[in-house]
Amino acid sequence: MLSSKLEVLVDFGDKPEPQLLEKTLSELKLRDGIHEAVFKDGAIMVETSLPSTEVLDVVTKTSGKRAVLQGFGETQSAVAMISSQSCCKANVMGVIRFQQSEEGPLVADGSIDGLSPSSLHGLHVHDAGDLSQGCESIGGHYNPYGSPHGGPEDPQDRRHAGDLGNIVADENGRATFRILDNVLKVWDIVGRSVAVTEKKDDLGRGSSPSSRVDGDSGTPIACGIIARSAGIFQNPKRICACDGVVVWDERDRPIAGKGRRRDTGDAGDKDSCCRKETQKKPCCKV
Repeated sequence: MLSSKLEVLVDFGDKPEPQLLEKTLSELKLRDGIHEAVFKDGAIMVETSLPSTEVLDVVTKTSGKRAVLQGFGETQSAVAMISSQSCCKANVMGVIRFQQSEEGPLVADGSIDGLSPSSLHGLHVHDAGDLSQGCESIGGHYNPYGSPHGGPEDPQDRRHAGDLGNIVADENGRATFRILDNVLKVWDIVGRSVAVTEKKDDLGRGSSPSSRVDGDSGTPIACGIIARSAGIFQNPKRICACDGVVVWDERDRPIAGKGRRRDTGDAGDKDSCCRKETQKKPCCKV
């Protein structure tokens, strides 16, 4: 299976303790799906066919230290921060990273929390990177070939290019996935959006009229704009100048909104936010 290279920063301090570093590297090398793990330029470089979240979990549990993914892939990469785009709805959020291999498939590597326990949800790339009305303004599925809706295993004339199939949430409502796709290219999707739907995608094989449109998967419950991102050893950032969040703290803080900043956070709270949203959209249920 196609592997990806990850740059994992671990909060070892000024100088890693040799025994702890060796223990972490050894544990990584023992895992099926991890082909290489070395300490290089202050970070652990991992070559793996596993989802990046699984690699981070191994590093965190073995080292007892905080760990973050600093770089993904050696060639062209992109990332989307997924959220519900609404304080009235369920708090679904996560990250999806895209890597374009030179002559092979696109890799979509993600982890999304806040889904219904033990459920399936459609995953699609959409035409527009417009979040002015939340997930309602991202347009239809990315479909440059004018094809009907289908599944990720279908040829491009029998699927939208943006049809990535389904992701599976575990009993805690987390979906961790690594999808290989032979139709999408990362340079075609930067600036567009990716969305998770409320229901399972029937891959265009259902009896509903909407099956050949969107797989009868319902409306998007979380979405985000796809932007270019750093490959391994291309991002020197250790602190975000815009909000003062140290790189180690990012896993413990919301992607945006109250609680993101190092100070007291943004003004207002969820209730006031939801009241404002309800005034704009009477159909929004508080």
